[in-house]
Amino acid sequence: MGTVLGAMRNVRWHELQHAYGSASQVPGVLSRIAWGDAPTSDEALSDLERWISTPPVFDSTAATVPFLWELAATDSVRDRAGVLDLLATILAAGNAEHPAWTRAAHDAVAAGRATAARLAAAPDTPEAGGPSPARTVRAAATRLLAAIDRHACPACAGLPPRGA
Repeated sequence: MGTVLGAMRNVRWHELQHAYGSASQVPGVLSRIAWGDAPTSDEALSDLERWISTPPVFDSTAATVPFLWELAATDSVRDRAGVLDLLATILAAGNAEHPAWTRAAHDAVAAGRATAARLAAAPDTPEAGGPSPARTVRAAATRLLAAIDRHACPACAGLPPRGA
């Protein structure tokens, strides 16, 4: 698996849950996002969004977020902007029955603020035929950075200010 996503093996995925049951499939989905072709990566990102963040978050969500940050920061990942958008979705989601899961997921997203800031400041590299991938990533990172900075929800009330 190399260094990207290498720490996934340290998570007890089979003990965690997502919207449809055991989170034991999450590592395979993250791997498809990292190394899949366009259709495979798109399907995997869509599956992951349904499993861990729409509409509530689950105990597997917080465990998944650090790997999403890793994927967002890896140039070879095809849809880094989609990964950043998924992080924003997680930040906006919650689970009223399990506020600790919500807070853990939101904390994990906020912990990647420095990565979002770095990606938001990345230089543009124009490409023929449309917006550059760097521009798309920069725009998604900028939106996520703003969401992190203005985030407030009942589960996160009383947290120290972002960036403190």
